[in-house]
Amino acid sequence: MSFKHGDSMNPIEPLIFEKSSPGRRGFTFPACDVSEKPVMNLLPQNMLRTQETKLPEVSEVDVVRHFTRISQLNFCVDTNFYPLGSCTMKYNPKVNEDAARMEGFTKLHPYQPVGQCQGALKLLYDFEQMLKDISGMSAFTLQPAAGAHGELTGMLIIRAYMEKKGETRHKIMVPDSAHGTNPASAALCGYEVEAIPSNAEGLVDIKKLKDSFTRDTAALMITNPNTLGLFEKDIVEICTIVHDAGGLVYCDGANMNALMGIARPGDMGVDILHLNLHKTFSTPHGGGGPGAGPIGVTEELRPFLPVPRIEVSAAEKTMVGENGRSPLCSDLFHLKYNYPDSIGRVRAFYGHAGMIIRAYTYLLSLGKEGVCKAGEYAVLNANYLRHKLKEYYDIPYGKTCMHEFVISAKRQKGKGVSALDIAKKLLDYGFHAPTIYFPLIVEESMMIEPTETESRETLDAFADAMIRIATDIEQRPEVVHNTPQTTPIGRPDEVRAAREPKLRWEKR
Repeated sequence: MSFKHGDSMNPIEPLIFEKSSPGRRGFTFPACDVSEKPVMNLLPQNMLRTQETKLPEVSEVDVVRHFTRISQLNFCVDTNFYPLGSCTMKYNPKVNEDAARMEGFTKLHPYQPVGQCQGALKLLYDFEQMLKDISGMSAFTLQPAAGAHGELTGMLIIRAYMEKKGETRHKIMVPDSAHGTNPASAALCGYEVEAIPSNAEGLVDIKKLKDSFTRDTAALMITNPNTLGLFEKDIVEICTIVHDAGGLVYCDGANMNALMGIARPGDMGVDILHLNLHKTFSTPHGGGGPGAGPIGVTEELRPFLPVPRIEVSAAEKTMVGENGRSPLCSDLFHLKYNYPDSIGRVRAFYGHAGMIIRAYTYLLSLGKEGVCKAGEYAVLNANYLRHKLKEYYDIPYGKTCMHEFVISAKRQKGKGVSALDIAKKLLDYGFHAPTIYFPLIVEESMMIEPTETESRETLDAFADAMIRIATDIEQRPEVVHNTPQTTPIGRPDEVRAAREPKLRWEKR
C-alpha cells in the first residue's frame, strides 16, 4: 500500500499489474487425464496469438481485495448523499434487487415461446397499467432503454403522426429551461430546433410561445417541472396554444418524482410523456444497471407506438372439480405486431426487463398512498434545503420549488471561487456534488435535488457543509481552492485528462 504526497495520507490502491508476481495463480487445474493436443491443431492459424498475453499474475485473495478496495473509493448512493439535480438519485431498495433476481425472471430467455412467459408478460402488462394510472396517458410502451431514447422514440412518433396527416412540419420548439437532451433528440430526427426563452419567473414565456408556434412547428418539448425546479403553472394554456396550431406537446417526465400520485401530465393536455424508471421509480443508474424510459401517449397516438405490443385476451380452460369439469377463464398474454402505423421496434425484446421488475416492485411496496407521500416528501425536502441555504447563496427564481432548486454561486464567484470549486470542496465533507453549470440560464448554477429518501439529519449535514463553504469563501477563499484534499486522488487537470487520456498501462 502506498500513500499520496501532500496534505492527505489516504492510501492509493496500486494497479492490478503492479501487484503481479511471476508464477502466482488464483487457482490451478488438476493434471489432464486425457491425451493432450496442441492448441495450434485445434484453432485456425489466423486466430492464434503471435505473442503471449501480458496478464497480471496474482492470487485470488489479492484480486478480491484489489477490486473491493477500488469499489470503496467510489461515491455511490448506498454510501453517500447524492444531491444531483435533474437526476433523482434516490435510494434503490434491496427488495427491488431481490425481486429482479428471482429465478423465474433471471432464467427466462426472451426467445422462449409466449406460452412459457405468461408470468413475465403479465408483469409487464400490469406495469403499463400502473404507469397509465400515475401519468394519465392512454397507452405505454416499455421498449425505450433510457430517457433520451424515450425522447427519440417520441420524436419518431410525432414525425409518423404528421406524415400520416400529410403535413410536413420541420420545427420543434424547446424552452431554454428544458433538459439538454431534448434538442438533441429532435435534431436527430431531422427537426430544426427553436428555443423559447423563459420569463422573469423562470417559466415559459406565453406571449413568445404564441408568436413563435406556427403551422410549420410539429411539437413543443417541455420539461415539467422544469430544470429550475418550478412547476409550469400555465401548462394547460401552453397545451391549448400548441393544439390550436395543430401541434403536439411532448413532456419530458424526468422530473416526475415531484408529481407522482399528485398530478398527471395526461390531464394537463400532454400528448407524449416519457418516464425515467431509473429516476422516479428508484431503479439503479448507469453502472448500477441500465436505464429505462417508457413512453406514454394519448389514444390518438396509440397506433404509432413501437411493436410488439403486449395484449391480453381471455382464454377458456377447464378445471376438474368434485362436480366434474367446469369452464375456467384466464388471461392469455401475447405479443402483437400488426399495427400498420407503428414506428417499428426501437429496442430488442421488450425493454430492460430487470429494470422494469425493480420499478414494479417499488410501486407495489409503496402502494397508492406511498406513491403520493414520496412525491410530497421530495418537495418538502427540497424546500427545506432551499430555506436553509437562501441566505448564503443566490436563488434567482421562485419563492418555493418542487423537488429540486437551483442556486447561483455568482456571489462566491466575485470572491474568486467558482461553482466547480464548491463542488470539489463538498467531496471533503463526504458529499457528492450537485449538478453544476446546468441549467445554462443561471450563472454559476448548482442544481440540488435531495429526493424523498434522505433523512433530516442528512439534509442538515449537507446544509451545514454548504454554509461552512460559503462562510470560508467570505473569510478565506483560498481554502476552497486546490480541493478536494481528503479523497484518494486530488484535483486532476481535467482539461488535459480529456485531451490526453492515458488508456494503456506502462510498467514503471
